[in-house]
Amino acid sequence: MRVYLDSDVLIWHLRGEPKAKRFLKRVWKNDNLEPWTGAVQRGEIVFFMKPEEEEATLEFLSHFATAPVTREIIDRAGEFYRKWNPSHGVDFNDAILAATAMETGG
Repeated sequence: MRVYLDSDVLIWHLRGEPKAKRFLKRVWKNDNLEPWTGAVQRGEIVFFMKPEEEEATLEFLSHFATAPVTREIIDRAGEFYRKWNPSHGVDFNDAILAATAMETGG
């Protein structure tokens, strides 16, 4: 089963947050789980990493499959955003990750 991870969880792990580290360790140890992230979420990390973090960050990200953004994903994300942003504050990136998981079987 695919497990889609938001950039927040990945960033927390990179910053040494114990809960995030424990969570990801459980994901990696479970042979039934495939760790994935979306292209937008990967971009959130890659765009803002510092030059001295690049090698370690890219090595860390190599442990995650990255789902591309397709037209279908964007269209579904737009639906999610219009439906859930007013009441729940779902932002653009979260809508894309949710749509990615739905469209790719996560």
